[in-house]
Amino acid sequence: MRGFVTALLDPSLPFLRNAFFAGILASILFGVLGAIVTVKRIAGLAGAISHAVLGGIGLALFLSAHRIIPGITPLEGAIAFALVSAFIIGGVSLRAKQRVDTVINAIWAVGMSLGVLFMAKTPGYTDPMSYLFGNILFISGRDLLLLAILDIVVVVLAFRFYPQLEASAFDEEFARVRGIPTEWIFLAILSLTAVAVVLLQTFVGLVMVIAMLTLPAGTAANLARNLAGMMILGTVFSFFFSLGGLALSWTYDLPAGAMVVVLAGAVFIGAAVLQMAVNRIKRKIL
Repeated sequence: MRGFVTALLDPSLPFLRNAFFAGILASILFGVLGAIVTVKRIAGLAGAISHAVLGGIGLALFLSAHRIIPGITPLEGAIAFALVSAFIIGGVSLRAKQRVDTVINAIWAVGMSLGVLFMAKTPGYTDPMSYLFGNILFISGRDLLLLAILDIVVVVLAFRFYPQLEASAFDEEFARVRGIPTEWIFLAILSLTAVAVVLLQTFVGLVMVIAMLTLPAGTAANLARNLAGMMILGTVFSFFFSLGGLALSWTYDLPAGAMVVVLAGAVFIGAAVLQMAVNRIKRKIL
């Protein structure tokens, strides 16, 4: 751990400090959005979008390579595809009365397949796996700026519309009766989560985003009494997992993103086992 702190303060290692600040910024998104996603039980959404954006990445590479839209970047293609996927999931789920998980699985499969097809027709070798696994040590100043902007947007919206969010998250029918626009809130949650998934790919990778959107919030649910508590504790846990995973990966020369998720998973399982033990003891006492 001491070696990690020394490296963090070393002026010749700016990428490690970028990774540290990325952990702080990403923790806010994981904590706030993760709490909402967990309570509304749409965690599969993150997994679907994280894989579906491969279609946008492949399309952007194809359009750029063939000079159809010169200069378009994989990030731009991924964000556009993520938003389209979110609105398709939301629109079909709300209007066609389809189960959300069915639509999510369809978007997941179709998005990945389109990405592979576009990459296959892109000149030169393009490895899809390089876009499915991120590396926090490669994060740039531009990535930090984008994460900071999204953090501000998410926190401001969560604070401004917290009563509506809480009502629609725990009892959507009651919220609708009270005149809360639950459909627009649902679409807004999907859109923000979609953008967050794309930006967070540089942190733990697209495949692992779903884990960090659920594990910190799931751990926080054992202690929090309301949605706000889940958001705050989820953010704290996310920061602990991010910093701890980064320190362990640096110390033992392991992939940073994977280490973050393994640490988060270990704490989540430990907290769940402890909660079960406490509940059993309480039942025996009573």
